[in-house]
Order: sequence, then structure tokens, then C-alpha cells
Amino acid sequence: MSTTTFDQYLMADHRDCDALLGALRQLAGAGDWEGAGSAFQSLRKDVLAHFAAEEEVLFPAFEAASGMTCGPTRVMRMEHDEVRDLLEDLSLDMSEQDGEGVRGHGEALLILLQQHNMKEEHILYPAALQSAGAQAAELSAQVIARREAA
Repeated sequence: MSTTTFDQYLMADHRDCDALLGALRQLAGAGDWEGAGSAFQSLRKDVLAHFAAEEEVLFPAFEAASGMTCGPTRVMRMEHDEVRDLLEDLSLDMSEQDGEGVRGHGEALLILLQQHNMKEEHILYPAALQSAGAQAAELSAQVIARREAA
């Protein structure tokens, strides 16, 4: 069994998604629509898989252990919806090969993800890890399995 905890795993996933977003922005800016399309498909797949692991496994476990349903997980879900909206905007930009659209929506997504990830990494993940207590290893295995299943 891996000794990686869900917070370590998800933080590494944040960095991987950041790299894909950077590649998308760079490739679209250079007019490499084939490369940008590949980066976008990977980004969308990875972000949505990351969200699924959080929304289907991590958030419910934290809410059950902490009793908080209107706290940080509520905010994270709302921000996930905002990210999904921006991914839809980017999808349209990509289909139209709209460089300015990709630039604008990509920048908005970058800013939103940076702020969102900081909240998760510094507030939610430590609180969820603490609230999991003796179940942290099992929760980590479940979160990682769900993320990798997508």
C-alpha cells in the first residue's frame, strides 16, 4: 500500500494541471491548435477527475467526520462549478480556434485555480486529514483510487 496521503497526491495533481494549463496557453498563443487541443483535452480530463475524487470521496468523508456541510466544502463545490464553466468557455474557444478567447479564459482559469488550490492546500486538506484521524490511510487510498479511475 502506498504511503502517499491524499493531500500529497492532490497537491501534485494541482501542479500537473497547472502545467497542462500553461502548455495550453502557450500552444494556443503560438497558433499550434493541434498541440493546444491535446493539452486542453488532458487538462479537462484531469481537472474533472480531480474534482470527482474530491466531491465523491474526500468532501463527503470530511463532512461526515467534521459535521460541517456549509463550510469549506460548500465553497470548494461552488468554485468547482466556476472552473467547469470556464472549461466550457475554453472548449468553445478551442473549437473556434479563438486565440484571444483562450488567452482570456485561460488567464481567468489560472487565477481561479491558484486561489482555489491555495484554499484546499492550506485549509481544507489539513482539516480533512486531521478529521480523518486513524482512517486517513484508508481515505487516502479511496481518494487516489477514485482520481485514477477516471
